[in-house]
Amino acid sequence: MFEHTELFERGVGSTTDIVEKEMYTFKDRGGRLITLRPEGTAPAVRAFVEHGLAGRPLPAKLYYMGPMFRYERPQAGRYRQFHQFGMEVIGAAGPEADAEVIAMPLEIFRAMGIQDVVVNLNSIGCPVCKPAYRERLRDAYAPVLDRLCTSCKSRYDRNPLRLLDCKSEECRAALPEPPTIFAQLCPECSAHFDALRRLLDKLGVGYVINPRLVRGLDYYTKTTFEYNVGGIGSQDAIGGGGRYDGLVEECGGPPTPGVGVACGMERCVLAAQANAADQEYQAGLDVFIVSLGDAAREKAFEMAHSMRRAGLAVDFDMIGRGLKAQMRYADKMRARFVAIIGDDELAAGEATVKDMSTGEQKRIAQAELATCVRRL
Repeated sequence: MFEHTELFERGVGSTTDIVEKEMYTFKDRGGRLITLRPEGTAPAVRAFVEHGLAGRPLPAKLYYMGPMFRYERPQAGRYRQFHQFGMEVIGAAGPEADAEVIAMPLEIFRAMGIQDVVVNLNSIGCPVCKPAYRERLRDAYAPVLDRLCTSCKSRYDRNPLRLLDCKSEECRAALPEPPTIFAQLCPECSAHFDALRRLLDKLGVGYVINPRLVRGLDYYTKTTFEYNVGGIGSQDAIGGGGRYDGLVEECGGPPTPGVGVACGMERCVLAAQANAADQEYQAGLDVFIVSLGDAAREKAFEMAHSMRRAGLAVDFDMIGRGLKAQMRYADKMRARFVAIIGDDELAAGEATVKDMSTGEQKRIAQAELATCVRRL
């Protein structure tokens, strides 16, 4: 939850909005400067270095989920405490890693019912070719410098790429369309980006080339990408990421390439809710155990825990409902099967199992119930 502030100042970049404006930073009782983590990649790389993962088989494929903190203006889809899930592939320099990292969240979005996700894609080069592109940006933006906000004016000399990430509407309106970096890319970066596009085409992943996409973090090299979706307001980016081939070394480790992605969980929920009218959420219980009488309820309790250990989603009545009320509750909980235990079933060591989609019923031995349900 906490990291040394220096990790973000060095890794994320001193000219970024995160470091300049958004971090919760303070001294602890030992006088150390610490920060509530605003993002997950730099901490993941710090852990990779600290625990010697570079000495283990590579690439390391890591994931995380949890709260992040940024001092931002709260609005729909933007909170000062928010949650992310993220994935990092550390130790692979090829475009295959980029393509895999870009494609995997799309499967998660699809499973959540989030539709019409647009993948924005760009390359921002590497230390070889990025300096020349920065000079092109300075030349392009010099005529409008006096119309830009104070932050952009201070970043113009230090890191003009950050001007592309400014959130000010006045700045965005004043800035001309940026020159694309593609004519400036070195042969290695150009070949990497071309290969990535071919791999995404093979996977059937559509994308839009967006030359303004630099993301709000200075550690990115080569690939940057972002997922955007409609129907959730102005904060329509539900995730994004990129390649960070210098970050491990910046954090004290050996030169090691990396690429990662992080997605905002609150925004994913908003996007899933926006699609709720078109796609009904289908998850539910595998089995609801209907019990009739005190002895049957004790048996239902025992069976539910046994079936859960077998990997099934199971629940039972805890508040003494009648048969019809329990059946209605099972239907609301989207139970695929109902297992009914009354006096007859209890005496025979069986349960009456009803398929809620077809209405078919059969008697099954209680000891075989988990196996039978899993097979069905």
